[in-house]
Amino acid sequence: MIENQQPSTKNYQPNLKICGLTQLSQIRELVALKIDFLGFIFYKKSPRYILNHLSLDEISEINHQGKVGVFVNENADKIIEIAEKSDLNFIQLHGDESDDFILELRKKLKPEVGIIKVIRIGNQESELRSKIGKVFDSAKTDNQQPTTINYLLFDTDSKAFGGTGITFDWNILNKIEIPLPYFLSGGISLENFHKLSTINHQPTVLDINSKFEIEPGIKDLEKIKEFIDKYKSPKGTT
Repeated sequence: MIENQQPSTKNYQPNLKICGLTQLSQIRELVALKIDFLGFIFYKKSPRYILNHLSLDEISEINHQGKVGVFVNENADKIIEIAEKSDLNFIQLHGDESDDFILELRKKLKPEVGIIKVIRIGNQESELRSKIGKVFDSAKTDNQQPTTINYLLFDTDSKAFGGTGITFDWNILNKIEIPLPYFLSGGISLENFHKLSTINHQPTVLDINSKFEIEPGIKDLEKIKEFIDKYKSPKGTT
């Protein structure tokens, strides 16, 4: 079993991911703010579909070590092509990708590119345990092979595959074992982030999106700056 590391909530400051980016000027400002992860959505049905705004070459020229490509039930070869052409650092699988698919993808990806597997959460604790168990089985490794999955990401279940601004009951995370470091997504806002202290096993990364937008893909940078100031203050998660 992978060690279940549980950072203390005292003065704990998770990393931050801004997802659903579309505007190069805003991306540059977020890079200057030292945001840890930048999320680009490669799902055509999303209102934040990045290729409607930026080319793969433009994404590749963004000088950042935490560029995340978000994919939903995409062909593995297409993911590889996009990852290489846009110089992605992480692949986020937000659909119903099988263990075999993830294993195939891991073998084809460059070793330095990480994989984030999303688990969409409803209200069924038993169903969540089953999903995590399946993902953990696919993340197991021996000493000769790289770990298949680097992070989990918990998001609110929806037909839209995220970006709903709806928060799931974080208390459900206290009822399960979480075998990998994880991103927390789904409706995190200035109004509710103080409740993170109720989670025993704290997230490694907070993933924010729609609650910090003027419209889909257009971020409210002042609101993001306010969030950074608050959650990085000593009282941010108490």
